Amino acid sequence: MPSLKDLKNRIASVKSTRKITKAMQMVAAAKLRRAQDAAEQARPYTERFNAVMGALASSVGDSDSAPRLLAGTGKDDVHLLVVMTAERGLCGGFNSSIVKLARARVADLRAKGKTVKILTVGKKGREQLKRDYADLFVGHVDLSEVKRIGYANAQDVARDVLARFDGGEFDVATIFFNRFQSVISQIPTEQQIVPAAYEAAEDGASTLYDYEPDEEAILADLLPRGVATQIFAALLENAASEQGARMSAMDNATRNAGEMIDKLTIEYNRSRQAVITNELIEIISGAEAL
Repeated sequence: MPSLKDLKNRIASVKSTRKITKAMQMVAAAKLRRAQDAAEQARPYTERFNAVMGALASSVGDSDSAPRLLAGTGKDDVHLLVVMTAERGLCGGFNSSIVKLARARVADLRAKGKTVKILTVGKKGREQLKRDYADLFVGHVDLSEVKRIGYANAQDVARDVLARFDGGEFDVATIFFNRFQSVISQIPTEQQIVPAAYEAAEDGASTLYDYEPDEEAILADLLPRGVATQIFAALLENAASEQGARMSAMDNATRNAGEMIDKLTIEYNRSRQAVITNELIEIISGAEAL
């Protein structure tokens, strides 16, 4: 049985931990508001941009003049997986859920005889994946010094991906991230970005506009921007999901610390009571012996 001093030290230690987790929960809550607003504000633009791109892509179809980013290389032998996770931990299963989805994709592609390459964005995903797939790594994007995700950060990642595509390093590129749904719910998502996969517009967008120059020329200019836009939207979704997951994890940790303090306090009081009782018995026994 631990001594009274040990129990007292453990209670003080858990109380200190609870203060830290409570502070982290409050910080995550403040950051979540900004990150959630940014992600939600980006969704209408991204959805409309994709709708217009879908209309343009459907009008071009499978013509020989279609841009390479849309038509692809004509094969899917080499896949680039862009795994986007957080730079920091203490956010529950946020990073693990993305890595789990990426691992499943790697296993599926390898089973089909495909070549897989991995580009990581965020330290935590790299740390988990390098245990089994270090030989598949082709690059890493460090965002640890970035305080707030901006479009420029997405452009840097997009330029890296597009340069590799232009260099013939891969045929298909897919991004992995968590889509923000709520504080307690983040959805692991994979999305193909090269070749561009846009759904045809359902609201007749293709019939509302006359394009000048022609669709092929516009697509050639907009497709690289479309890759950056999809990456930017994914980074914003990831940022909101990370803070939501961290807020939830720190709330649970704070609650658990409180429960542990209550249990240790009860154990401390019982031990203290037992010590006092033993001392009284010894005093009474000594008095009776006299």
